[in-house]
Amino acid sequence: MTGVLHFPDSELPRIITADSHPIRRKMIDKDAVFVMRKLNQAGFASYLVGGGVRDLYLGKPPKDFDISTDARPGQIRKLFPNSAIIGRRFRLVQVFCKSGKVIEVSTLRSLSEHDLDGPEAILAPNNTYGQLPEDAQRRDLTINSLFYELENNTIIDYTGGVNDLDRSTIRIIGEPEKRINRDPVRMMRAIRHAARTGFTIEKATWQATCDNHHKLLYCPPSRLRDELFKDLYGGSACRWFNFAIESELFFTLFPLYRTILFSSPNNQPTCREQLQHLLSLVDQINRQAQNGKCRKLSQSFLLALLLLPWAEVTYELSSLKIKGGAIYQLSKKLRYDIDELFAIPLNLRKSIRQEIVTLLANLPQFVRFVQNDTHPKWLKKKSYYLQCLLFFRLSQKAISGESSSAESLDNLVDTISADSPRHLKKSKHSKKKSRPAFSPKKKGGIFGFRK
Repeated sequence: MTGVLHFPDSELPRIITADSHPIRRKMIDKDAVFVMRKLNQAGFASYLVGGGVRDLYLGKPPKDFDISTDARPGQIRKLFPNSAIIGRRFRLVQVFCKSGKVIEVSTLRSLSEHDLDGPEAILAPNNTYGQLPEDAQRRDLTINSLFYELENNTIIDYTGGVNDLDRSTIRIIGEPEKRINRDPVRMMRAIRHAARTGFTIEKATWQATCDNHHKLLYCPPSRLRDELFKDLYGGSACRWFNFAIESELFFTLFPLYRTILFSSPNNQPTCREQLQHLLSLVDQINRQAQNGKCRKLSQSFLLALLLLPWAEVTYELSSLKIKGGAIYQLSKKLRYDIDELFAIPLNLRKSIRQEIVTLLANLPQFVRFVQNDTHPKWLKKKSYYLQCLLFFRLSQKAISGESSSAESLDNLVDTISADSPRHLKKSKHSKKKSRPAFSPKKKGGIFGFRK
């Protein structure tokens, strides 16, 4: 029997029937349908939630198909043996499907975790299970607070999300000022979805974001870092950048640009113009990568691109004539400034910080060698050569404002891997097997010693 949740009359939602919305069952991933039906057959309610409903309504292929249910994590785990419980603040279940997909199933949450009228506290730690209306109210944006019910093909809307989808509006649920105070990351999510969808941010939501951008610093650094990478890899980083600048969120995340954003290093375009060009290229590359047409840029490479205009203003990298020990000294200065102003506040791994410094510190060499049309053999043998060469080429495109064709970007990005620099292939001589230290030259004997 299908599980049914009951709500007080004061909390009755708007029910959008099948003839009034564009979502059809055939549009939903087969594995997600299987999970929902199995939960229903076991007597639990199940709903497709969040971004999956939003994207299907807008006619876009969803990135994920997440499910909410009134079943507890332990009950879900018993229904799906090939699954695992994850999460600290709130536990959810990952169901591993035969197709290789992972469907995330969460238990409906209580409003008490982010109570609209409760005590003023940021990221309240209470984790309790609740019902559908509570779960809807504790989500961030109205357009992400919709529930799709499979059996009746209906959308359940408690927050006016369908109206906002129809009006192309981004709105924080409840009173924006108070909701942002409870979780400042909501500001980043509002901007991200406005950039991705092309929607307009509702006036109260926008004003609260502009007034409270500094509160991002109350959030754990690792959480800000993860949200930032979602913005950079989403395919709309250039539009995100414009929203972030206008709301001043950008200066909270990148304080090193606060006083130099409109500076013009070496008679080049301003830092803002260069960042727009760079992020436009990043968007093209990310869209190509999402379609499997090229490789994904590493996190360190993306961040190095974002820091490039600042480094040009601060160190005039493109005009430096340095080599050898001077490059080492430049690396030390870069590492110290990047750590203090950017990397440590975002809790970046040491390896990422080092790769950022490598890309920036070696830029002067590549400028000089390209100008002289020489690429020394010793440089080509370096493990960072191809990464730095790509970095140089993209930096030149940012300075010139030159657009790139899909084919030229494919050729550029294909020179690097997603997670680490591409090393040169080993020579034929390196494949030759070496003799163990104590192996006998003649037959007989063990470890070089005669019997």
